[in-house]
Amino acid sequence: MTTGKHQPLLSGETHRKTDDVEINGIKDYCKEFYLESKRLWYLAGPAIFASLCQYTIGATTQVFAGKLGTIQLAAVSVENTVIAGFSYSILFGMGSALETLCGQAYGAEKFEMLGIYLQKSLIILNTAAIGLTFTFIFGVSVLKLLGQTTTISVAAGTFAVWMIPQLFAYATMIPVSKFLQAQSKVMPMALIALVAVVSHVFLSWLLIVKLGWGLVGAAVVLDGSWWFITLGQVGYVLWGSCGQAWSGFSWNAFSNLKGFLHISLTTMIMFCLESWYVMSLVLLAGHFENAEVSVDALSVCINILGWAGMVALGLNVAASVRVSNELGLGRPKTVRLSVIVVALTALLIGILFATVLLVYRKQYPAFFTNSQEVMQLVDELTLLLGTLVVINNVQYALSGVAIGAGLQSAVAYMNIGSYFLVGIPISILLGFKFDMRVKGIWYGLVSGSSMQCFMLLLMVSRIDWNEEANVSGDRIKQWGCDIGMKDDVADANNY
Repeated sequence: MTTGKHQPLLSGETHRKTDDVEINGIKDYCKEFYLESKRLWYLAGPAIFASLCQYTIGATTQVFAGKLGTIQLAAVSVENTVIAGFSYSILFGMGSALETLCGQAYGAEKFEMLGIYLQKSLIILNTAAIGLTFTFIFGVSVLKLLGQTTTISVAAGTFAVWMIPQLFAYATMIPVSKFLQAQSKVMPMALIALVAVVSHVFLSWLLIVKLGWGLVGAAVVLDGSWWFITLGQVGYVLWGSCGQAWSGFSWNAFSNLKGFLHISLTTMIMFCLESWYVMSLVLLAGHFENAEVSVDALSVCINILGWAGMVALGLNVAASVRVSNELGLGRPKTVRLSVIVVALTALLIGILFATVLLVYRKQYPAFFTNSQEVMQLVDELTLLLGTLVVINNVQYALSGVAIGAGLQSAVAYMNIGSYFLVGIPISILLGFKFDMRVKGIWYGLVSGSSMQCFMLLLMVSRIDWNEEANVSGDRIKQWGCDIGMKDDVADANNY
């Protein structure tokens, strides 16, 4: 099978073929599975690398802040986790609407629509960022309301004010990233992230340690690193590297913002419910006796889950791009193959991670804590942690499939049912009623995620991909605008 120009070209593939994949026998299936795996990793590899670099930027700042003192470390950690984390989850969720729209439009060769969608998303996310600035400005009061001590609240709240520029970097970078991902332009993003993380480490040492700027230096470097990534990606787009996908700014971006806002909000709900679910379980752990050990053990496990999640996030991005591109092109059989490949890949990677955790269950907790009590509890939770890594990997991959197909609303409802009607009640019941403490919390987390994964599997297995390919053009028109679409939707459906 050869690829279209909307796909990454593989070795030996040099021209376009719009026919859907045809598989006759095991030999054909193995060949197509191999080619689809290469396309998947062409997208997922750089996406994983870029995510790890961006994750490292925040972690590096916390390391250098720790050299200043415990209060400074707490200030950076709390601001990054609570205030910035809350805003990022909202903006990331809203910006992920572009994975559906840009991906399907690019597959259908409605290239002029991508720039319109990008501008719509920039308008919506930067407007949302203006509203979110109040959580930064009044960070001290917000943190006190959440139960933080006055000392930590004041330090983190002051640091949050310095981090307002980062908020608008998020609001600009996220849509541009999704815009580039839809076109499989992931390698430039990875290279920009690499330069950013290397310079971030050096500048953090220079301003925080060498010049003694303290938290002000940490804020300046962190803001600067995120804006470097943002301007690097924007510059890549404006340089003309995206062809017809970017033809300049247009007033058409202001048309039908209400329709575009709808999918942005449903995607936001889908992402936020999951992150808030985990956050709520950490807060629950703080109500046990000897809460410090419980929270620390849960935090170590969630930290491990976060690093594993970078790989899962890359698969999520790759799945959404492959599915949306192929639906836009009108190739349902290729979509089915893509879904199978990404699901099996996610499952195997999850099993690999879980195996490593189980083999080194006595050793890895020492990298995070010196407390024997915490290490013992983490050891006891490792089997559940490994199980959750496997489940989350598959779940993230299937969520990417759902985003590529434009089914965010259905997934949002699943999240509500799985996490807040199953996961949290089980955590409370087992943790408090049956006195299982943090183990009960973790059983609830696994139960909620298992339910979500099962429902996603059920939904994906029942999707009529022929029908989804037929309605992809209508979906683009409904959630975007009518520019260039009056006669094109019918053309897209006839591929």
